[in-house]
Amino acid sequence: MGCTAQDVITAVRAAAVVIQDHRDELVRLDQAIGDADHGENMKRGFTAVVARLDAEPPDTPGKVLKLVATTLISTVGGAAGPLYGTAFLRAASAVGDASELDCDTVARALQAALDGVIARGKAAVGDKTMVDALTPAVAAASCAEGTVAAALAAAADAAAEGANSTVPMVARKGRASYLGERSAGHMDPGSRSTALLLRSFADTAAKS
Repeated sequence: MGCTAQDVITAVRAAAVVIQDHRDELVRLDQAIGDADHGENMKRGFTAVVARLDAEPPDTPGKVLKLVATTLISTVGGAAGPLYGTAFLRAASAVGDASELDCDTVARALQAALDGVIARGKAAVGDKTMVDALTPAVAAASCAEGTVAAALAAAADAAAEGANSTVPMVARKGRASYLGERSAGHMDPGSRSTALLLRSFADTAAKS
């Protein structure tokens, strides 16, 4: 059984709660190497997403993803808005008009999201950005077989490892890069929020 629009809406709502719960953690991570606004920006963005879902829930998975994209772009400040917005927008395009998502579609959507983030942010693995979490997540999802839940679980596990891998890195992109060697020893907040979102999506899929 695939993921319907309602399933995706449920997953996005749950992710909004996770972002709110981890708002302070993301702020602390960003205080160390950024503007200290990532947690609050992400919380504001997903709160706005939930409000729009309440007002007019879309009827296909792709439309849900597009709503998330446009809302994040318009409400999230800093680099996160354009990057996450692009990720969800590219994912929506990859999904198209499908009424349900299967394992392969989810893997394609994640790949499209990664491609969008790379195109927008010009970052690569090792630059200490969300790309370090999303790249292994995409690879893991594409190797997973069977269900959407299995693909997302594999992606979430890989993203968590990817986020952890950013701790010793010296940032080469974004505001953190201004710190040079001093950026080492801290997890990249964008990679952490990416891992949190994917874990939340996986947990929701496992319950459905």
